[in-house]
Amino acid sequence: MREPIAALMDQLESIVFGQSVAVRQVVTALLAGGHVLLQGVPGVGKTRLARAITHLVGGTFRRIQFTPDLLPSDVVGNAVFNLRDGTFEVHPGPVFANVVLADEVNRTPPKTQAALLEAMEERQVSLFGETRSLPEPFFVIATQNPVEYEGTYALPEAQLDRFLMEVNMGYPDLDGEVEMLRRHRSGTGPYLARLSPVLTLTELSGMLREVQNVTAAPEVLLYIARLVRATRELRGVALGASPRAATALLDAARANAYLEGRDYLVPDDVIQVAKPVLRHRLALDAGAELEGIRADDVVDQVVEQVDVPR
Repeated sequence: MREPIAALMDQLESIVFGQSVAVRQVVTALLAGGHVLLQGVPGVGKTRLARAITHLVGGTFRRIQFTPDLLPSDVVGNAVFNLRDGTFEVHPGPVFANVVLADEVNRTPPKTQAALLEAMEERQVSLFGETRSLPEPFFVIATQNPVEYEGTYALPEAQLDRFLMEVNMGYPDLDGEVEMLRRHRSGTGPYLARLSPVLTLTELSGMLREVQNVTAAPEVLLYIARLVRATRELRGVALGASPRAATALLDAARANAYLEGRDYLVPDDVIQVAKPVLRHRLALDAGAELEGIRADDVVDQVVEQVDVPR
């Protein structure tokens, strides 16, 4: 299935300019069956990327604009009283889709943010005493703007830990920005009209199962465990990576190996995904932040310190 995956990434890169690293990381998370926290300034293509993925795999897409007055029922669904037969009818919310874009997720209070927790972790939603399964595959892309803090609510650690990866979308490079301007000048029409679906949902679900069959030698599992444990022992780290981070690192590394056309892990697969998997799971103390140390710097230090298995 390497050809459809290559076509998927090529088409995504054709409408999200200069974001090849972010595109690969998002596709990696999709194949690993995880969710993505997409961070970037306005206008770099976060919403476009989410819509394009849905179009290319033939799935259903719902966008939830998170605002301070959004209620949990606006996310998972509500019950409406039917006057004709005197019963309540359950109306599923926008979370019931293959790809859900939680736009500006940090603009809503924690109570509404938590409405996504069960959906993201259990792939199901409890609605008025009924447990309803979510569509398969189910992929959440949540966005947040790193430069706006007024009227925002920081995501709690429990919520952050549900995201397999935090992917940073920066500004495109010069060539990417020039290409964007060229396409815009030529008036090529709506971007979704330029994309051709390359996968079906059935094929994508099959790929997710194949990723879970990628093998990992005991030495690589030990390497993952040592990397995660090392984040808890460094000076300046107030909260290191949790045991769930180790399983997330394994899942993402498997997907990276699958993208490379292998059915087994090598240490480089782990290194390739270490930053997006671990950066949002680390909390630095005040001293480290004053020194300008970032979570990515901690991950670099850990990768440098821990011996790579041969």
